[in-house]
Amino acid sequence: MNTSLMVRKTTGLAVIVLMLLTLVFVAAPMSSGSNVSAQTTTRRHRRRHRSFWKKHRDKLTVAGTALGGAAIGGIAGGKKGAAIGALAGGGGGALYTYKIRKRRHRRY
Repeated sequence: MNTSLMVRKTTGLAVIVLMLLTLVFVAAPMSSGSNVSAQTTTRRHRRRHRSFWKKHRDKLTVAGTALGGAAIGGIAGGKKGAAIGALAGGGGGALYTYKIRKRRHRRY
């Protein structure tokens, strides 16, 4: 088998896998909605232990998108592409995390 053909197939497969992982990582926080019942009941508030994801959700989202951008940039353009991809992915993740995501949950 031709080496360049094998590299193209492997690179294409890696890009597809990384894109799917990024979509799954971003879709997980968006899909976890809370159901509010129409009935109002009196509840006692207990102190709950937050999970690692809930404590560090913003940082993990930005780090994951930066990592995904670096991986795709590294495949496409080597070290320089990885640096550019990390900046672009981190910037996009930060934009989503700190600006867009909080607007999605407003109820008027």
